[in-house]
Amino acid sequence: MKLLMMCKRGGIMADSRDFNPITAAGYHDLETKIAVLEADRPEKIAILAEARAHGDLSENAEYSAAKRDLRHLESQLRFFNKQLQYAKVVNPKADTTVELGKWVTVRFLDDNDTATYQLVGTAEADLDAGKITRVSPLGKALMGHRPNDHVTIVAPNASYDVEIIAVALTSPHN
Repeated sequence: MKLLMMCKRGGIMADSRDFNPITAAGYHDLETKIAVLEADRPEKIAILAEARAHGDLSENAEYSAAKRDLRHLESQLRFFNKQLQYAKVVNPKADTTVELGKWVTVRFLDDNDTATYQLVGTAEADLDAGKITRVSPLGKALMGHRPNDHVTIVAPNASYDVEIIAVALTSPHN
């Protein structure tokens, strides 16, 4: 029997496998992005209306730009709302098993370099911020492991080994 869940937004019934795991912080970030876009929307509509009032729309560059800007904003709103609609907040357990939302410090065995990453949902991935998705080669390989485990990561162009040094609920850099 399929487990059906009610989506948080829109009341749409969906199979639980259709949901995208996300951290609470990632969910909040999506809500913030949506709020900012919704706050900008009336201004974009006003700019479009003003440009429309300037006459012939076929040769009105200001109108074309305003229309393009509003379409871009609407597209972003649809995208973020769809991500939020299918998001399922995952709260990590207070143990040392690598799972979504946790910070993992690893040592690369080939050069003894260390790095710390947070495993996040696909909508939250940001390598510059140290946030890797759980479906990336590294994220997938680390899931379910604990400190002192040696893990082989199979990437598209190579394989490499890491040792898990630490697993935490919060960033060790705070």
